[in-house]
Amino acid sequence: MQISRSLNGRVERRLPIIIAVRLLLKADSPASEELSYTDNVSLHGVRVVSKRSWRTGEFVHIESVKEGSLMRGRVVYCQSLDDSFCVGLKFEEPVTWSLLTRYQPTRSAQWEGS
Repeated sequence: MQISRSLNGRVERRLPIIIAVRLLLKADSPASEELSYTDNVSLHGVRVVSKRSWRTGEFVHIESVKEGSLMRGRVVYCQSLDDSFCVGLKFEEPVTWSLLTRYQPTRSAQWEGS
């Protein structure tokens, strides 16, 4: 029996990859940055751990610390943990961090469904 993807709201496969990232409220403001890491990554989004609460719909810039590539994401959820928050970010453009290229032999085959 195949389980419908609509039951959990997820369309893309998530990969449990930890990437060191920098979260920025504004791309040109170092005062509003936080060093963090991803919990999982999909082609159009990430789940990151944060020290602060984020509002749904808020925009955040996220940068891979290793590569320095900056992306803009929208907060789709923020879950409270004991001493931190898990934040889901959705991107309009596909994630381009080089670490992910190892996990996507062909973009359509690897990232669609499952």
